[in-house]
Amino acid sequence: MIRILVFLLLIGLVTLGLGFLVEQPGAMSLTWFGYHIDTSPLVGLGVVALTAVIVWSLLRFIFNLPGLVALTARARKRARGHEALARGIIAAGVGDLNKARKASQEAKKLVPNEPLALLLDAQTAQLSGDRDSAERAFRAMTEKHETRLLGLRGLHAESLRQGDHDRAHQIALQAQSIAPLSWSGQALLDRYSGQHDWEAARLCVAQNLKARLIDKETANRQRAVIDTALAMDAETTDPDRAISLLRAAVKKAPDLVPANALLARLYTQRGKLRAASKVIEAAYPKMPHPDLARAYVGMRPGDSAEDRLVRAKALARLAPKDPESAIVVATAALDAGDFLTAREVMTPLVAMGERPTARMCVIMAELEEREHDAQGLAREWLARASRAPRDPVWIADGHWSKQWAPVSPVTGKLDAYRWTQPKEELAGPVEAPPPAYQGPAAIEATPARAELAPPQPAPAPEPPPVLAPPETKAPEAPPATTASEPVKAPPRSSNGPEPVIFPLATPPDDPGTKEDNTETRLY
Repeated sequence: MIRILVFLLLIGLVTLGLGFLVEQPGAMSLTWFGYHIDTSPLVGLGVVALTAVIVWSLLRFIFNLPGLVALTARARKRARGHEALARGIIAAGVGDLNKARKASQEAKKLVPNEPLALLLDAQTAQLSGDRDSAERAFRAMTEKHETRLLGLRGLHAESLRQGDHDRAHQIALQAQSIAPLSWSGQALLDRYSGQHDWEAARLCVAQNLKARLIDKETANRQRAVIDTALAMDAETTDPDRAISLLRAAVKKAPDLVPANALLARLYTQRGKLRAASKVIEAAYPKMPHPDLARAYVGMRPGDSAEDRLVRAKALARLAPKDPESAIVVATAALDAGDFLTAREVMTPLVAMGERPTARMCVIMAELEEREHDAQGLAREWLARASRAPRDPVWIADGHWSKQWAPVSPVTGKLDAYRWTQPKEELAGPVEAPPPAYQGPAAIEATPARAELAPPQPAPAPEPPPVLAPPETKAPEAPPATTASEPVKAPPRSSNGPEPVIFPLATPPDDPGTKEDNTETRLY
């Protein structure tokens, strides 16, 4: 506002000065090179001022001409350097080592102080496998203010590639002290989690949330996993603290199965069956899991098999469409001897067109064996189980386990395990389920093999024709006989040599007919 007022004041002063000059009487006369000019003082002063400005500008341009030429040359050189940087970064990105190296050398000559030239040099060294040169380039980047964090990240990556985790941790700490970044925050969290330093990991999560590197939902999930890990360590030594940690973990992440299962187990050990049941009933609809089902069904050790079946049915009603509910009911029904219920809940899972897992096939094998003592059907189900898709397990970074862990054993990453089904490299066709068990009545209704029409024997091949001498008449060929009839030789001829008779061999795939001692077997 003050600048505007000053500007208006100057305009007013200039206007007043021009008005004063216009009102002043007088004349200005100029005779030069045979020309005579008469004008007012105001116009004369204007011409003189304009001439002075033009002369001054011309002299200034002449004196500054060498600098302008040098500036133009530097700008052209800088433009060529930036163009070389662009080509080199693109070449390094696509993996063209020769173009990247050539562009890096050109950029270092044209723009040696450009930060991107150091980055291109480091990328070229990494692409060629020269780790020492790459590390020198990243270290040079840390000496410049604008590329310091970029150099620290490159040194961190090189340290991890060399397996020097302690040095990588120190570099991440240095970067985090300068400015909180996502890569340094995650690196510190993985380090603390891999060493089971849960208090430091909790502090790191709080710092990442404060710096807005992660959202609140992710922070709550990570805190819940850390609380569960602390509770697992304190399960036997301090159960009260473990229960408090698990209650906080369940509140932050209600679908965290290990926290819910462990909390229910600790409540059960304390005799708080109602509280344990509420924990599982709240978690099971969000994540139906075998650990929750086992904890719920076997919560009271003194229950009978029928009581466990009732609890299994009650739990299954919370997630009726999930296959795990049917498996829970079927397992409890087998223990209780209720084979009809087990078959009813398992039939939709193993019907035609479905792909039952190995555990489902094993349950069906046990059902056929215990209900009907059908050893053949049980073996068929077990054989199908060996080819069936695998059941879900805890998988983290390609490592699978039956037990959950707070960190990955491969990378040390927090909350890496996921309950999922292993991928099938080669998925086979959908197999039809084995035939249902047929009782003795169904077997007796099947016609016996002896009552069926006996198979007709295959006709024997005709004997080859016999060539007779020209002066004699060839004997007639014997009639075709079956394999069971003997071959009769024709009568001898007194007019010529005796013809050759080839014996008729019984076909190897024709067992012949056995009219005597025919056995009838029921299958």
